[in-house]
Amino acid sequence: MLFSILNTKKLRPFFLLLISFALAVPAMAQSAGPASSNVETLTIVVLVFVVIIAVFILIIGMYLISIIQALLLELKRQQAEAEGKEFDASKEKSWWKQFLSKATDAVPIEEEDKVLMMDHEYDGIRELDNHLPPWWKWLFYVTIIFAFVYLLVYHVFNVLPLSHQEYEIAMADAQAALEAKRTETGEAIDENNVERTDDPEVLKRGKAIFARECVACHAPEGQGLIGPNFTDNYWIHGGSINDVFRTIKNGVPDKGMISWQTKLSPSDIRDVANYVLSLVGTTPKGPPPPKEPQGELYTPEDQNQEGGEAPAQEQPTE
Repeated sequence: MLFSILNTKKLRPFFLLLISFALAVPAMAQSAGPASSNVETLTIVVLVFVVIIAVFILIIGMYLISIIQALLLELKRQQAEAEGKEFDASKEKSWWKQFLSKATDAVPIEEEDKVLMMDHEYDGIRELDNHLPPWWKWLFYVTIIFAFVYLLVYHVFNVLPLSHQEYEIAMADAQAALEAKRTETGEAIDENNVERTDDPEVLKRGKAIFARECVACHAPEGQGLIGPNFTDNYWIHGGSINDVFRTIKNGVPDKGMISWQTKLSPSDIRDVANYVLSLVGTTPKGPPPPKEPQGELYTPEDQNQEGGEAPAQEQPTE
């Protein structure tokens, strides 16, 4: 029915091409690899269909304009015959030619002497009074209007931010998003802000890490082998949560303990540090026997001074 209405051989290839392309788009979307997200595929399909519809409407509009122009020419021919005048269709301008004529305001070469030629003459040379084409003037007027609107929006009423303000806002949003992600994933934890906790989930994860990575040097129950004993409250490098976190993170190379910050995430180091501190005061049941105390006795007052957990008294400001 569509081809019967648009009875022209020139348009049929375009319609066939558009229809074929529209039918091929879902097939291409279905054959997309698993790495392609559903949202991206759906967006591409929608955009393709929008482009197809826009091209289709453009072709239909151009065809309808040509029909209207043909009807107008036929109407003019009939009017000319009714008035007994001769009608020459070749002299009639199409809508496109009329648009170009208004946009360029061009003068035919044969009419330049009558329209554009100036009166003055220099050494036998006469000058044409050429002027700017209307389309150039229209664009110039648009730039003036745009500049006025831009001035009001960006500099008078401050409705929208300027480019450097947009940059600062974008950087602030990115930094906030990064900090939120680091906090969510535990990457923002370090020896300065780590906190002591008795959360069962934290201790459970720390125990699993300890069993996997630490038992070779500190024994299964923390009683110490090559490394020191964790069941007493004597510490070589400090016994606060901050000190233990720092020791695990940086290691003790001269004693053979590697730095774990390249193998464990900050949240993992926090978990195992809290588990190590939870071993203080426990009594190992299996061999080997606990090692003798090493280092200095660590008391809650010392922990209070170093920024860890403390009794109910105000912590000094460093």
